[in-house]
Amino acid sequence: MSINEVRWLSECGSTNAYAKEHFEEFGPVGAVYTTNQTAGRGRLGRSWLDAPHKGLYYTAVIRTDLVQPATLPLFASLAVCDALRERYRIDCQIKWPNDLLLNGKKIVGILCEVGPDGHSIVVGIGINLAQPQSYFDAAGLPNGTSLALQGAKVDLSTDPAWLAEGLTDFGFDRNMYVFARDGFAPFREEYKAACVNLG
Repeated sequence: MSINEVRWLSECGSTNAYAKEHFEEFGPVGAVYTTNQTAGRGRLGRSWLDAPHKGLYYTAVIRTDLVQPATLPLFASLAVCDALRERYRIDCQIKWPNDLLLNGKKIVGILCEVGPDGHSIVVGIGINLAQPQSYFDAAGLPNGTSLALQGAKVDLSTDPAWLAEGLTDFGFDRNMYVFARDGFAPFREEYKAACVNLG
């Protein structure tokens, strides 16, 4: 078992499925990522289409005891917002509970699932980095977009690894100590400020 390992795969069916299959190999907070996911899923069992090497498909493995695990999707959305702001100097909006929007269009989806031990959680995060408009048109996703389409300077050779490391070390590790102990309360106001559909 390693602490905070971030594992890269050249290709993966589903990073969430991989995280569950290799669950025991990760420490309290670990992660796996790829830019080529061939059998991903979204919320409510929706299939996830992949444009190879144009997006980041990342799963955090959270084996830390949480006082308020039901709010982890909200916490995760803030972690991704922070990472994207740090990398691209952009401010995303959150569409409750945990879709991320940029200029009103979806760039991030998050899927949390219970781990194989019945109480730990795997957090799957898909970030649209550089898919072309033709990808969203063919997939029937008129409200989807990518960071590149919205003007962000995306470097596909470095950004996936940077984001995966940053999410693991800062999003899901350092803040996780506070979240694990105190729940969502310390992050509530930040979430409300970013959320576009409160009420």
